[in-house]
Amino acid sequence: MIQTDYLIIGSGIAGLTFALKTAERFPDRSITIVTKSTADESNTKYAQGGIAVVQGNSDDSFKKHIEDTLICGDGLCDKAVVEMVVTEGPKRLQELIDWGARFDNNAEGHLDLGREGGHSKNRVVHYKDQTGLEIERAILLQVHKTRNIIVYDFHFALNLITQNDTCLGACVLNEQTHEVLTFQSDYTVLATGGIGQLYGHTTNPAIATGDGIAMANRAGAAIKEMEFIQFHPTALYNPNSSSTFLISEAVRGFGAYLRTKVGRRFMLDYDERGDLASRDIVSQSIEKELKRSGDACVYLDCTHLNSSDFKNHFPMIYENCRLLNIAIEKDWIPVMPAQHYLCGGISVNQNGQTSVTNLFACGECARTGLHGANRLASNSLLEALVYADNIYRFLAEVNEKKQAINCIIPECKSNYGPPMDIDFLSKLKSELQLLMQQNVGIVRNDTDLFRTQMQLKLWQNQVSGLERRYRISKEIYELKNMINVGILIVEQSIKRQENRGGFVKEYKKLQAADSD
Repeated sequence: MIQTDYLIIGSGIAGLTFALKTAERFPDRSITIVTKSTADESNTKYAQGGIAVVQGNSDDSFKKHIEDTLICGDGLCDKAVVEMVVTEGPKRLQELIDWGARFDNNAEGHLDLGREGGHSKNRVVHYKDQTGLEIERAILLQVHKTRNIIVYDFHFALNLITQNDTCLGACVLNEQTHEVLTFQSDYTVLATGGIGQLYGHTTNPAIATGDGIAMANRAGAAIKEMEFIQFHPTALYNPNSSSTFLISEAVRGFGAYLRTKVGRRFMLDYDERGDLASRDIVSQSIEKELKRSGDACVYLDCTHLNSSDFKNHFPMIYENCRLLNIAIEKDWIPVMPAQHYLCGGISVNQNGQTSVTNLFACGECARTGLHGANRLASNSLLEALVYADNIYRFLAEVNEKKQAINCIIPECKSNYGPPMDIDFLSKLKSELQLLMQQNVGIVRNDTDLFRTQMQLKLWQNQVSGLERRYRISKEIYELKNMINVGILIVEQSIKRQENRGGFVKEYKKLQAADSD
C-alpha cells in the first residue's frame, strides 16, 4: 500500500497547478500524481489558442468578459461562478508567468491579445499556436524540482476506493508490471481531462477516454450536463488519416474566412458575428451547409492574410498544412467540425468538492457551472487554473486543523489471467466511436439516442464479462470507461427537452417512426 496526503489523478494544467501550490505551502506533506502516459501527455498540451484573461491596459473589462461568457453559455451558466473565474484570471496568469511560462508580446511590450469566436474584445493571451504545450512545459519543470511531489507515469487509475461515501484513495494499475497498487490518500483530486476518444473525429489525444468521470460515477458522485458537448468547427479535414489536427479559432480571429467549396462566405447567413460567432453556432452552421451541399468539408481561406505574420503566429498550423501540400498563401484549408470539449462532467462546488467526501475535481472532467450550454473559447485553461487554486486554498485551511482518518482499507487485487486480444478491443472501440459520431453528434434525435442506449448497455455487459475473465489492462478499462461515459451522455441527452447552446435535438425521425 502506498500512502500519500494528496493523490492527484491526471497531469494536465489543473492537476499540476494544485500539486505545485500544495507542495510549496506544505513541504512536509506528500503529493502523489498518477498519470496513464508520460507526465507531459494531457489535453492541456494540445491547447493551441490560449487563455482568456482581461488585461488592464486594454479597452476590455471584467464585465465584458462575463457578458460574453454568459451569452455563449445560452442561459445555463452559474453567474456567480462566471464572475469568480473571470475576476481571478489576472492573478492566476501572473502565477504562470512567475513559474516561467512564456507568452507573446506586441510591439509595445505588452501581452499580445488574440481574439476568438464569441469574444467581443481581444483578450486571449497566447504563445504562438502552442500555448498549452508551453504552459505544460513550465509547470512540469517546477514540479520536477519539488522534492515532495512524486509522479507515477504509466500508472492507470482503475477505481476510487470509498467507504461510507468518503473517498480514501484509488486502485491503480502499473501498466508495465500489470500489478494493481493501492494508493491511500487523505484527499483525492480528479484532473483527468476530457472524453474525446468516444468520437471518431476529435481534437483530443488518445488518452482522453473519460476515465475520471467514469470512476466518479461508479463511486456515486453526481454527474451533470453530459449532453453539452462542444464540437470545434475547424478541425483539419484529412480523409487519409484517423487523427484530427485542430486549426485554432485564433486563425479566424486573425482574419481568416470560412467558405463553401464554391467560395461563398456563409456565416453571415447564420449570425451577425459571422466567422467569429461562438463555436456552437459555427459548428451547427457548417453542419447545415454540408447536409445541404453533400460536401465533405468547408474551407478556411487565409490567402488574403500576410503569410509571414501567419507563420509567426501559427507556426505549427502552417507546418502541418505544408506537410499535406496545403500552401496557405494560395490554398484554402479544408475543415470540418470535430468533438473538442465536454462542458458537463463531475458536479463540483466553487471549492471543487464533489458529492463524495474528500473527492475533488477540476479541469475538463469537472462541471463547475462556468460553461453552461457551450464553452466560450479559451475559458478552459482559465477555469483549470482558478479551480486548482480554489481546491488548494480550501484544503490549505482544512489542513491547518487536519484530523487523521482511522479506517482499514482493503488492498486492491491484481488479476493475472490471460491477456485480452487487443485487436478485438480496438475493433469494439472503433464501433463505439462510429456509433457516437453518427447518433450522438452535433444534431441528435430520440430515435437514434434510444437505439444507441440499447447498444451501449449490451457492450457494457460484454466488457464486464471480459473484465472478469481476462487480465486487467488499461485497454479494457478505457473501453469500459468510454462505454460508461457514452451511456451518461445518451441518457442526459434523452432527458433534455430544449435546445440550448451546443445541444440540438430534432424530432423529425421520432415523429416519422411514430406514424409508421
